[in-house]
Amino acid sequence: MSHIPLFPISGLGQPLTRRTFLRGSASFAAAAFLSNRVAGAVTAARALPAYPFTLGIASGDPAPDGVVLWTRLAPRPLEPGGGMSPEPVEVGWQVAEDEAMNRVVQQGTAIANPAWAHSVHVEVNGLQPGRWYWYQFKAAGEISPKGRTRTMPAAGVIAERLRFAFVSCQKYEMGYFTAYEHLAREDLDLVVHLGDYIYEKGDDAQAVRPHGTPEIFTVDDYRARYAVYKSDPALQAAHAMAPWIVTWDDHEVANDYANAIPEFPDQVTTADFLRRRAAGYQAYFEHMPLRRSALPSGPDMLLYRRLHYGGLAAFHVLDTRQYRTDQPLGGGTKPPGPALLDPKGTIMGERQRHWLFDGLAASTTAWNVIAQQVMVARPDLVAGPEVGVSMDKWAGYEHERRLLLRHLRDRKIANPLVLTGDVHTNWANELPTDFDRPDAPSVATEFVGTSITSGGDGTERSPTHDALMSENPFVKFHNRERGYVSCEVTPKAWRSDFRTVPYVRRRGAPLQTRASFIVESGRPVLQRA
Repeated sequence: MSHIPLFPISGLGQPLTRRTFLRGSASFAAAAFLSNRVAGAVTAARALPAYPFTLGIASGDPAPDGVVLWTRLAPRPLEPGGGMSPEPVEVGWQVAEDEAMNRVVQQGTAIANPAWAHSVHVEVNGLQPGRWYWYQFKAAGEISPKGRTRTMPAAGVIAERLRFAFVSCQKYEMGYFTAYEHLAREDLDLVVHLGDYIYEKGDDAQAVRPHGTPEIFTVDDYRARYAVYKSDPALQAAHAMAPWIVTWDDHEVANDYANAIPEFPDQVTTADFLRRRAAGYQAYFEHMPLRRSALPSGPDMLLYRRLHYGGLAAFHVLDTRQYRTDQPLGGGTKPPGPALLDPKGTIMGERQRHWLFDGLAASTTAWNVIAQQVMVARPDLVAGPEVGVSMDKWAGYEHERRLLLRHLRDRKIANPLVLTGDVHTNWANELPTDFDRPDAPSVATEFVGTSITSGGDGTERSPTHDALMSENPFVKFHNRERGYVSCEVTPKAWRSDFRTVPYVRRRGAPLQTRASFIVESGRPVLQRA
């Protein structure tokens, strides 16, 4: 991990690197965020041009004693600056034990800083473990919608049950967020988002609700794109019903980027791409319920982290974009070869890998959840005798993929389970250490969730479904519809339900459960429920 210090001192004449790029300007912005001391008078009561909470509210990264509360003041969200004047604004907040907000247990004020798009990140402490709370904001006489959140159980306490859903890939113009309407009605303790919260390109040719803007590059561009997405009522409802744990994939910056390498490195300089990455990272932080430990500094942002649901489950949240080496063999789908076994190839980076392996080995929870972006299983994606694997997934980084699976086996990690997004399709996979041996035992399981909308209307089966299933015996389920995965975890078993909607290009799609799987504690195999 190469995370820039918040207050670096850099000399003149330094070479341009990811560590030095935009260091000065980023450190000043970080200092302003942390101190809430900004130039100019703080506006406490001045009327704003319109209702400021147009982007909703959210909570995230829960702990046993607290949670992060988020909002952004944006009375005219699609205008530059969200329709706000360039002044800091005081925002009040409250946390209560009841929905009516009568039993207030924590309250205070925060500063919505124009340098951070008038976003607010309140880290509430002093709450009771394992219980629900409600929260609300107030600014310039206006009151936000109410949100519901909850704290994690106390350390070591093994809860009877955890219910959560995981989601990914929500391309706005490709359809309606109907899946979120259904998700918001479920009785969930958490939501986990695995990346592609926004998309960076201009409108897709098949757009059903165009956002009307070209490809984005600057921080103002990214802010406006987030404003489009977060204005969606279904997404707002899903944020308001439970705390979220979030991580990114590629489209929060640009398609298929790898560290400081863009998808087409011959078309853009490293310096220009790092400027774009810095803009994407800043806007991501501004719009997510993240702690100040994730505060970006230029094109660096520390996002991998670990959260515990008491003694029941540990969520090891990864970042497989910021530290990876370039996709081998030019990317795409290629036959596996010696280049994939290069020990210098990495999808996590050395420091994140050591952090993950050490955390897994030291974990005492009943379940160990690796929440990350791209598929760990190595399916052959080419029907027939030829073999093709994706260079952008873990299969393109075969040496490190094998290190991970062998670590799970050799260190006897308790109930490892991988959650994945990215591919706009549902998969249920068993994970052996050797995918070339059909009889190799599984050491973990992987659930891959489809997209919310990306790809438009899906289909239950692809034309190559039968070949894919017969050539990849570790794949137990594959489906191409849209939706999310709902999970229920107990000390004895894990259940995943693949919830799908038959269409997204028009409103009102019903919810279906296409398949359900159970993983028993101590048995890393998939059983149909």
